[in-house]
Amino acid sequence: MPEAPLTLSDDGSFDENNKKLLEFFEDITTNVDEVQKKVLNEILSRNVGVEYLQRHGLKGNTDYDTFKNIMPVVTYEDLKPDIDRIADGDRSSILCSQPISEFLTSSGTSGGERKLMPTVEEELGRRSLLYSLLMPVIDQFVPDLQKGKGMYFLFIKSEAKTPGGLLARPVLTSYYKSSYFKKRPYDPYTNYTSPNETILCLDSYQSMYSQMLCGLCQNTQVLRVGAVFASGFIRAIRFLEKHWQILCEDIRTGTLNSQITDPLVREAVLKILKPNPKLAEFIEIECSKESWKGIIPRLWPNTKYVDVIVTGTMSQYIPTLNYYGNDLPLVCTMYASSECYFGINLNPLCKPSEVAYTLIPTMGFFEFLPVAREDEGPEKSKPYEKNDLVDLVDVKLGHEYELVVTTYAGLYRYCVGDLLKVAGFKNKAPQFHFVCRKNVALSIDSDKTDEVELHDAVVKASTHLLPFEASLTEYTSYADTSTIPGHYVLYWEINKRSDETLIPSLVFEDCCLTIEESLNSVYRQCRVSDKSIGPLEIKVVENGTFDKLMDYAISNGASINQYKAPRCVKYAPIIELLNSRVVSTYFSPKCPKWVPGQKQWCSS
Repeated sequence: MPEAPLTLSDDGSFDENNKKLLEFFEDITTNVDEVQKKVLNEILSRNVGVEYLQRHGLKGNTDYDTFKNIMPVVTYEDLKPDIDRIADGDRSSILCSQPISEFLTSSGTSGGERKLMPTVEEELGRRSLLYSLLMPVIDQFVPDLQKGKGMYFLFIKSEAKTPGGLLARPVLTSYYKSSYFKKRPYDPYTNYTSPNETILCLDSYQSMYSQMLCGLCQNTQVLRVGAVFASGFIRAIRFLEKHWQILCEDIRTGTLNSQITDPLVREAVLKILKPNPKLAEFIEIECSKESWKGIIPRLWPNTKYVDVIVTGTMSQYIPTLNYYGNDLPLVCTMYASSECYFGINLNPLCKPSEVAYTLIPTMGFFEFLPVAREDEGPEKSKPYEKNDLVDLVDVKLGHEYELVVTTYAGLYRYCVGDLLKVAGFKNKAPQFHFVCRKNVALSIDSDKTDEVELHDAVVKASTHLLPFEASLTEYTSYADTSTIPGHYVLYWEINKRSDETLIPSLVFEDCCLTIEESLNSVYRQCRVSDKSIGPLEIKVVENGTFDKLMDYAISNGASINQYKAPRCVKYAPIIELLNSRVVSTYFSPKCPKWVPGQKQWCSS
């Protein structure tokens, strides 16, 4: 792997650098088995003396076969005691020989809170390598991007410190605040309309306002637009819908709104903002029109594509993006997580449903747990063990797997929780469709709520019904993204001892709030700080609704003996059935509690 990302040559051209990066990529995807075994050997050789490996019997043995035979497959709960020790200040070599530089807070949840993923300083360089591969790939499909800029809405989030003094923050916050990002050499892929100061502003309103303003001021230079997730970009468009009048006033006069108080942000924006009455009038005309269909190419006329993640749960936002973008191509560039950066999409202009990521074999050591297919029978439902794992080069086309990763930062045979399906190959490197996150029931933004967490919250909230001699008969849920921001919807069927019993609206509103208070800190941060999730909604349905739901499922082939009410629904006809039987609707009356900087990770 190159020591550092390859960047532009001094003469400003990037063709030669692109060529070198593509040659590098060709080499590692052709020699996948060799590269993967080298990566595993490097990881084990440098960490052979750490407590975790010795505990599991890897004492002085760093060969491939020994690792495969003795190391267990683990989840976060298995590693939690060791991670807690590091978080509490133990600096001995527990998981990794290199010092743990910080923890990356995963948006996945464990016990209702963020997971802490250990990382080391050199991982920043590895992530930068993946970013450096994106432009050479995209340039093959969309040329001349170096002639303009990208309007990307990028944000940092709050960070905290563990009891032992290590930073705990999201992976992108870590990257944006690093010198790799702040002092990056010129690269057309990271040539943004947003100055660094606007991205690094912790105040979400000031950051969004200033980034949108800079994007509007440079509207003709914008060749691509995006955010990390589809939900984030839609939130930016929604922000524009609410604030275009004052943004236009700033552009007209060349003065920055007084609500932007961060001195670094003001200084950076004022270098870009100049009086431009003609541009302000143009934006006013477009934003005043009744329909916002195609607002992206209308305001940024040279836009070639929208760069956002629309795989997995983000696919629910595709219709909205198509509406605002007037069917501009939706580009998914990369696949990454807090645990490890994984791969890139080599066909960026493909349809969202066809996105496949080629895993980069230098990022970590990848193994795969086969997921039982329906045609393999019940005997395949047993738990998988270490001998069931297959290597990157041994996965089969069309088969589904759970991703397992061994990293340079101290994770060994760690189950990431992502389910992938083999879609094809780049040379000898497999390409994967992202199927879903394991056990996730509801998701709007970076939140992930599983069925157990949702059930516990619902049970707690339903106690508000007891004084009215009523109880919850049955429930299900739905992630509604037809609103901006999206929100959780719960369908409740209520059993009342007497039909004459009236349950005040305030009681159901308290139920909504209790559920929100019971959900994890990632959800609550999205509600309170990021405002990327709207108030939770409870829809009370007629008695007998869930019987109708069962009848519908049975009529479509479900077994009456094995049927149970789904805790989360996505299928449109089922949602239509539920909505047709709603008798009353209630929303959470206020935001749940969330305190920036409070402990938001899993610990003892």
